[in-house]
Amino acid sequence: MTTEQRRSLLAFQDYIRKTLDPTYILSYMAPWFREEEVQYIQAEKNNKGPMEAATLFLKFLLELQEEGWFRGFLDALDHAGYSGLYEAIESWDFKKIEKLEEYRLLLKRLQPEFKTRIIPTDIISDLSECLINQECEEILQICSTKGTMAGAEKLVECLLRSDKENWPKTLKLALERERNKFSELWTVEKGIKDVETEDLEDKMETSDIQIFYQEDPECQNLSENSCPPSEVSDTNLHSPFKLRNYQLELALPAKKGKNTIICAPTGCGKTLVSVLICEHHLKKFPPGQKGKVVFFANQIPVYEQQQSVFSKYFERLGYRVTGISGATAENVPVEQIVENNDIIILTPQILVNNLKKGTIPSLSVFTLMIFDECHNTSKQHPYNMIMFNYLDQKLGGSSGPLPQVIGLTASVGVGDAKDTDEALDYICKLCASLDASVIATVKDNLEELEQVVYKPQKFFRKVESRVSDKFKCIIAQLMRDTESLAKRICKDLESFSQIQNREFGTQKYEQWIVTVQKACMVFQMPDKDEESRICKALFLYTSHLRKYNDALIISEDARVKDALDYLKDFFSNVRAAGFDETEQDLTQRFEEKLQELESVSRDPSNENPKLEDLRFILQEEYHLNPETITILFVKTRALVDALKNWIEGNPKLSFLKPGILTGRGKTNQNTGMTLPAQKCILDAFKVNGDHNILIATSVADEGIDIAQCNLVILYEYVGNVIKMIQTRGRGRARGSKCFLLTSNAGVIEKEQINMYKEKMMNDSILRLQTWDEAVFREKILHIQTHEKLIRDSQEKPKPVPDKENKKLLCGKCKALVCYTADIRVIEECHYTVLGDAFKECFVRRPHPKPKKFPNFDKREKIFCARQNCSHDWGIHVKYKTFEIPVIKIESFVVEDIATGVQTLYSKWKDFHFEKIPFDPAEMAK
Repeated sequence: MTTEQRRSLLAFQDYIRKTLDPTYILSYMAPWFREEEVQYIQAEKNNKGPMEAATLFLKFLLELQEEGWFRGFLDALDHAGYSGLYEAIESWDFKKIEKLEEYRLLLKRLQPEFKTRIIPTDIISDLSECLINQECEEILQICSTKGTMAGAEKLVECLLRSDKENWPKTLKLALERERNKFSELWTVEKGIKDVETEDLEDKMETSDIQIFYQEDPECQNLSENSCPPSEVSDTNLHSPFKLRNYQLELALPAKKGKNTIICAPTGCGKTLVSVLICEHHLKKFPPGQKGKVVFFANQIPVYEQQQSVFSKYFERLGYRVTGISGATAENVPVEQIVENNDIIILTPQILVNNLKKGTIPSLSVFTLMIFDECHNTSKQHPYNMIMFNYLDQKLGGSSGPLPQVIGLTASVGVGDAKDTDEALDYICKLCASLDASVIATVKDNLEELEQVVYKPQKFFRKVESRVSDKFKCIIAQLMRDTESLAKRICKDLESFSQIQNREFGTQKYEQWIVTVQKACMVFQMPDKDEESRICKALFLYTSHLRKYNDALIISEDARVKDALDYLKDFFSNVRAAGFDETEQDLTQRFEEKLQELESVSRDPSNENPKLEDLRFILQEEYHLNPETITILFVKTRALVDALKNWIEGNPKLSFLKPGILTGRGKTNQNTGMTLPAQKCILDAFKVNGDHNILIATSVADEGIDIAQCNLVILYEYVGNVIKMIQTRGRGRARGSKCFLLTSNAGVIEKEQINMYKEKMMNDSILRLQTWDEAVFREKILHIQTHEKLIRDSQEKPKPVPDKENKKLLCGKCKALVCYTADIRVIEECHYTVLGDAFKECFVRRPHPKPKKFPNFDKREKIFCARQNCSHDWGIHVKYKTFEIPVIKIESFVVEDIATGVQTLYSKWKDFHFEKIPFDPAEMAK
């Protein structure tokens, strides 16, 4: 059982808890669980139910240390009949189970009807494949002893936990076969949104309110609208909700056809405003003409939620809606998708790539473009690359029509502006980038807006750091010793001579480590064996320095115990790997200090004052309001884990049920949360109420749909004015509060500057809105023309591929790996190496997250085969019928054969060598 598998099991635990009744698999887990643990789980189910029993089961499961328990767990699921859960855990892909959520919600809603209309004994045989054998027996037993209604209740409970993807359709067929009237209510194809029968309206208060989705909980706001329907409904919008006056005000300029930036607070319903604009736009075309809308979303979770909103709304009106993201773009013909649909939801890089390739000839194929979080339209962001294309078409006198442009944001920002005039210039540049002639804000209906989105009270808490830090003293000495060892083996590396005046436990030190490692990769000596030895050793020393630095950062904001656990886990992994002489020496040095470090971590005098203040805030706020919902923002993933452990281990905070939300990318060797794991956590937080505090990194501050909170805590967390407005916008319940907790007075000062900049931004927008529209358009055109001149003057000629053969060396041990002449390009973006010689250079190990794609089956990781190196080179895949390696350029150093000059590349696109397409015929040679 790897650490990665254990982390994945934790990430997906909410799915498992909702699906698994552990008492059905306990007999298969006998080799792993003690008798008293089995009894505890049985008692938990009897007293509290299967979900609580599953929680306890997972706790015992994750505490197991014996080899083979994870395989044993999977086998137990398989034997018991949990085929869906088995498949999901084996592949770490819960999409099939996730898709059942709509039907679970529908069944919960229909439960009163179900138990009065269903006779379980009539349909149980048809449903047996969708249930566990023991469940079928229990349902029949309850029907026999307590009656059909009790049996139907049990059947509902079992179906709600079913992991079989076909159970909704199987239930439908069983009901139709029995000609049961309930089949009319069980709408499998369309799901919950089509349940509108009179029977339900009599029994359920919410049956006539169709809540499709939420940007933030804004659809609820709409359904609770205090204004009479006649005042807010749009006669052209055939919607299941009624828009508020302020939303109609925001949409008005765009409905008149103007390019518009809509700037309004998080949670006010900007997505619904865009739906209104989109429908109005599509319906304005005369017969024989059609509009085509593209909606851009930066982040995959936002892309998915917007695709859901638009699909559920527009498909019932007869429009075709689809979405393309980076995960699907390689597998679909983008130009056909665009041509055959009315509304396309995209991550912006997809359009950038297809405009470059010419598969999308120009932006004239669209009639409306909507940019979510449009404040990102700057520099080399994909939004700006799209708008460069638009502006080149506009200013170049192209005959093709240009689409209308709409931007959505909670804050346009002010950049580095120091006064209102500079802020005005910054906002004008954003308008120029988006070709916007109007900034729409709420002015006439401000009072109504303030009744919907509450601005939280803001509090600054300056706390003291530890008076003395014994942990830092010990770790700092270990770091100094490690630096000395590194200096001793390489006196010629310039980056190491710049080591003075760097403070341990800072981001600046982390940046220095990155600089050293990059310099090390291109470091050269006449003696290549010595060069390899030195580079390997330097990699090891700097990797250990990075971990020590990370531990100090964790200790600064969390407990010493968390920082020490982080280091112990690292050294445990070191021992389990190659463990050469250098690593043995570094590990021994750490272990010599381990007892002293353990003693420090247990000493109450080393407790972190910041945590005491955080505990006080949480206790106070939950005492005042036990229903409090909190988002706790922190800087790093390591701190997310540390604070979750602290909360769970603190008896004074037992009232908290923490969840975590982090980004999807990698930092160093830490893998981010997968998209399904993010969605599972968000559902548990906002729908199910399984968590009452969410500990999050910056992934939660922009765009993603998160539940309405009444407490936001910024724990040593501060950014620019846009980030401030977004994070504060997460606390928008009535009476909400926002705390900034820090030991650094500079952090508070920065946040106060952000508040001043917010006022500057609002004042500047008000000034712009008083300008004559023709004057404003002239100003925008002047900026666009000037920026295009600069852009054109800086345009670089397309690089000519270098046809000279070059060496690829391992980035860690500097061993020769292959030549560029051996490299082939697959589908324009994947790189493999031909020849048996390369196969001897690497070893293969099972991939921690194997996955199947169209044409590709990712199975294994590949590592340098040289002794004591094991540098990560990429993956091994099955491509169509071929078993081939796929390498990543950042793992290698490129050496010019003629000059010996070595170069690093972080991306293949930056390496301009002659790229030969993959030819299957070469594999047969």
